Amino acid sequence: MQRIVWAAVVIVLGGGLAAYYFMGDEAPPAPLPPPPQQTIPRSPAPPAVVAPAIRHPLRGVGATALPELEASDAPMWQALGDLLGRKGLTFIIGDGLIHRIVATVDNLPRDRMPVGVMPLKRVPKAFVTAGKGDALAIGARNSARYALYARLVGLIDAAQLVAIYVRFYPLFQRAYEDLGFPNAYFNDRLVQAIDDLLAAPELSGPIRLIQPMVLYEFADPKLEARSAGQKIMIRIGREHAVTVKSKLREVRRLVASDAAG
Repeated sequence: MQRIVWAAVVIVLGGGLAAYYFMGDEAPPAPLPPPPQQTIPRSPAPPAVVAPAIRHPLRGVGATALPELEASDAPMWQALGDLLGRKGLTFIIGDGLIHRIVATVDNLPRDRMPVGVMPLKRVPKAFVTAGKGDALAIGARNSARYALYARLVGLIDAAQLVAIYVRFYPLFQRAYEDLGFPNAYFNDRLVQAIDDLLAAPELSGPIRLIQPMVLYEFADPKLEARSAGQKIMIRIGREHAVTVKSKLREVRRLVASDAAG
């Protein structure tokens, strides 16, 4: 599976401008105003802390003592090593791991996925295409590049993975707030990202491409307009997408409060 990951989006709102103009007509002088009353200045009230609205609360959060977020790489690495084994860890970038995961999850439903924040190492070999011109398409052998990633995803025990997530959840929430979302609940964003990935179309047959500049794009504007996560699901191939979606459904049942069972 291609690298999955985070990044922050800052929305800047502008304010309005007020214009003033004065009449130039002369007027009789107004009486002097009474002297102003002295008032004791009041200290400004502290800003209200807005708790995030939670749609999918996690159970068992906060049951374990945790390190500071900045010191979380080693314990996270150990927990994932227990789950994935030493071979599985070779796919993962170890520095800033929680920050990388949060940024990735947040960006999956968005238009673009920043490369530098992804927690998984780059898929080996080059993107495989077939044909030229109007016949340019994703090559039939391209999905083989993702075989090891998809196999690893298929072997993961979803319950153990979610147990690690719940154990470290306060740090995931802290990283999400640091990303620029102090009034949002990260698990809600995770469920939203999973739902977006599950909605990716499962296509068969050649998927046509264009190459307007350096990077390839889908020739179908509707496919190109899909989220970064859905385009990853399309690129890895139908077979691998089915495997990944099956595991995502298992994870969703464990983290989403509206899931059946």
